[in-house]
Amino acid sequence: MSVFKDLWWFFKQEKRSYLTGFFALLILAILDLVPAWMVGQVIDLVNTKQLTYDHLFQYALMLIGLGIVAYICGYLWRISIFGAAYRLGKLLRDRLYKSFTKMSPQFYHKQRIGDMMAHSTNDIQAVTMTAGEGIMTLTDTVVLGGLVVATMAITIDWQLTLLAVLPLPILAYCTNRYGKLLHTRFHLAQKAFSTMNDKVQESMAGVRVIKAFGQEDAEKKEFGGLLDDVVQKNVAVARVDGLYDPTIIILMGISTLITIAVGTLKVLDDTITVGQLTQFSILLGRLIWPMLAFGWLFNIVEKGRASYDRVNALLTTKPQIQDLPDAVAEVPTGDIEYKVKQFQYPETERNTLEDVQFSLRKGQTLGIVGKTGSGKTTLFRLLLREFEGSLAQVFINNRSINQYQMSYLRRAIGYVPQDHILFSANIAENIAFGNPEATGEQIEAAAKVACIHEDIMQLPQGYETVVGERGVTLSGGQKQRVSIARALLLNPEVLILDDSLSAVDAKTEHSILHELRVNRSDKTTMIAAHRLSAVEEADLIIVMEDGRIAERGTHEELMRLGGWYKEMYESQQLESLIMEGGR
Repeated sequence: MSVFKDLWWFFKQEKRSYLTGFFALLILAILDLVPAWMVGQVIDLVNTKQLTYDHLFQYALMLIGLGIVAYICGYLWRISIFGAAYRLGKLLRDRLYKSFTKMSPQFYHKQRIGDMMAHSTNDIQAVTMTAGEGIMTLTDTVVLGGLVVATMAITIDWQLTLLAVLPLPILAYCTNRYGKLLHTRFHLAQKAFSTMNDKVQESMAGVRVIKAFGQEDAEKKEFGGLLDDVVQKNVAVARVDGLYDPTIIILMGISTLITIAVGTLKVLDDTITVGQLTQFSILLGRLIWPMLAFGWLFNIVEKGRASYDRVNALLTTKPQIQDLPDAVAEVPTGDIEYKVKQFQYPETERNTLEDVQFSLRKGQTLGIVGKTGSGKTTLFRLLLREFEGSLAQVFINNRSINQYQMSYLRRAIGYVPQDHILFSANIAENIAFGNPEATGEQIEAAAKVACIHEDIMQLPQGYETVVGERGVTLSGGQKQRVSIARALLLNPEVLILDDSLSAVDAKTEHSILHELRVNRSDKTTMIAAHRLSAVEEADLIIVMEDGRIAERGTHEELMRLGGWYKEMYESQQLESLIMEGGR
């Protein structure tokens, strides 16, 4: 029952709803005892030959009145208790989503998408059931069960009642034992479901690669194995779950047998009347539901406890990178300075960056080039504060970026990553993702700077064309340019292009860079690229090698230096010349 203690904060928050539901269930429990009393009275009147039509008419009116009141109370408790439970589900999902958006990249290195989806669906559903069906069954077990037993003991015969409830301690032991088994097995079942969920998400995202390599059968076989594991784990849960009802029915059967045997003797001894024995038997039948609810309660509670533990573990996880207490609420602008003595990613042993120091004045363009894995993207991630280290400092306007509130820092940056993520929406909505209030003219202006406007106008619905999940209907170059337009629409102080021109041709690349120079003359731009023509006109170019700056300078200075940059530039120019047919 510890899950109810864990959810006490919510019960206090929704106390009006739960109190309304409780009193409605209490009234229903009292009303549920009246028909048994009526039957007992009618039978005794029949035995004494005193039953009249007036008696039957009065009892009929009472039953109609009871039915109306029961209808109202039934509606009230469902709206109150189940309504509150659904609000809990909404609240937990909202908190989870907000928690996911605040987490640092390290969190996502450890967590799988399918696992987080399972937490947001199955686990929260189990917690919602605990706050709804769990409270209902607990109330029925305690209130209805207590009223039935008290009525039998006080109004009929306490000795017969004591004998009838003798099997209940056995029931308590069995349900406690089943609950422990259920908690362990349900936890394993949820974990298996998370693994399967993750596999589905991964396969759907990579379906084109799977088809291209002809791995459909292998993927089906692997998924079949995961599906079998989910089935086995859930069957193990069902085996324990299936023990509740038979156990309760057997024990209630024993109670009924005792009642009939001993009750008959008491009727013969004139201790109780036939009507009272009948009333007692009906009330004992009413006790079946509280006992079934008791078993169901343990089932729901154990599932809810396992799921709430999993959800709460995520909710209590704190982002590794947080705002400092004295962080300023100001959008940073000005010169950028890197002072990185060394930096390494968490859980790695080698340094990713070493002795990287450079400055960039506001309005300048920085080009970063180098081999794959040389540390280009890491420089951007430090500026975005996705990672941080005491020996890796980045300053804007002579103030450490750690001293700015995270939301304001990232408001100053427009980032176009290597992996271009587009959403299942139309092109206009994708471009306006960072600024949903943008007008059509502003969206088109950003698209023109990114050289994607003409391509969009050739699509069937233009800017209203839905691109599909992850932009599946667009080419790689089109997705890159839509992503650039999305960043440009924000008119950020710093624009970062992380190898974001690799999928466009040289002519389009030249056009985009020209538009950026014209439209962002007073803004800072940082470009990482493998194709050196993308950084040729940058104010400062740094060449990264094994996490260090191997060369730095303008294009002309690096060409005179005669190092890696000159060699790679001439190689790429020759390759471009050959591709154009030697012209």
